Amino acid sequence: MIYELRQYILRPGMRDTLIELFEREFVEAQESAGMDVVGHFRDPDAPDTFPWMRAFADMDSRRAALSAFYGGPVWKANRDAANATLIDSDDVLLLRPAGHGFQRSPRPPAAPASPPSSLPSSLRSSPSSSLPSSLYVATICHVEPGAIGSFREFFAGQVEPVLAEGGAAPVACFESEHAVNTYPALPVRTGEEVFVWFARFEQARDERVVEVPALEKYLTAPPRRLRLAPAARSALR
Repeated sequence: MIYELRQYILRPGMRDTLIELFEREFVEAQESAGMDVVGHFRDPDAPDTFPWMRAFADMDSRRAALSAFYGGPVWKANRDAANATLIDSDDVLLLRPAGHGFQRSPRPPAAPASPPSSLPSSLRSSPSSSLPSSLYVATICHVEPGAIGSFREFFAGQVEPVLAEGGAAPVACFESEHAVNTYPALPVRTGEEVFVWFARFEQARDERVVEVPALEKYLTAPPRRLRLAPAARSALR
C-alpha cells in the first residue's frame, strides 16, 4: 500500500467548514474512485490545520484513482467551496508501511440533512456529540539519508519495547516512499527520509510522552509530534 499523510493549512476559522464538506461529499466519492480514506482529524494544537491520510494499492492505482476523483463530478461541483477554505495543501508525505498497520473501525454514515430550524434544539443533531474520544499521536522522524533500514531495525528492537512499557505502543509505522509522483498535479514532499509511527490513546487524558533511547544518532532534526483527534466520520477512531 501507498499512503499519503496530508497536512493542510486553512484560512482562520475554516476547519469545521472543510471537515463538514469533506465528510458529506468527499469520503465516499474518493473511495468510489479507488482510494482508501484512512482517517481524518482535528489537531488540538493547530486549529487552522486539517491532517488526514489516504491510501492506494500501488502508485499506478494512485494515478488512476486521483485522476478519476479530481476529474469527476463530485470534485468539480465542490472544489470552489473546498479551495475557499485552504491556504496551502502541498504538505504531503508519501509513505509505505514499515511494520504495523492500522486497525480501523466501521465508519459512521454521513449525517442526514440538517433538521428544520423549527425543531426544538434537543432534537437537532449535534456534530460534537458523535466525536470519538480517542487521540492519535503521530511522531515524524527525519532520518539521516541512507539510514532508514538501520533505523527501522533499531526502532523495532529498542524503541518499540520502551514505548509499549510506557503506555504508548505504536499501532502503525511508516517510512518514506521514494517512487516518482504519478499524479504531479498534486505535489508531494521529496528529498526527505522519514519514519512515522502512530500511538493511540483511548482518551486524550491518557496520552503519554515516553522518552526513547538514542534516537538522535539517526535523526537530522528533533522528532515532530502531531496530536490527532479523530473527526466524526474518521475510520480511525
